[in-house]
Amino acid sequence: MYFSEEHVWVYLEIDGSATLGITEFAQEQLGDLVFIELPDIDTEILEYEPIGTIESVKIASDFIAPVSGRVIMVNNELEYEPELVNEQALKTWIIRIELADKSQLENLMSEEEYQSMFDR
Repeated sequence: MYFSEEHVWVYLEIDGSATLGITEFAQEQLGDLVFIELPDIDTEILEYEPIGTIESVKIASDFIAPVSGRVIMVNNELEYEPELVNEQALKTWIIRIELADKSQLENLMSEEEYQSMFDR
């Protein structure tokens, strides 16, 4: 798994695609989720650009793409049950993409590097 400073996790699948979701920290900061705006399949996403919105009872936040690519799957369950992310943020995926440039993963953090952000 890889992690972005914007609290998005990326899991590189065996087929070379990447699955994205939000971290436990992001989920805790947002609180109870009430809505997740999902991009359409085949949408081209760009690294560091918003690709959707995650809304909670407290705040709405952009879902920032940590890598570029093309959306190949979305977790449609989240349209009706966004609280699934609250229950298991690191296991509940939001989208899967076909990576445009696998080398962009090098710009992300390992789990240890991500956790060290909270040790400061």
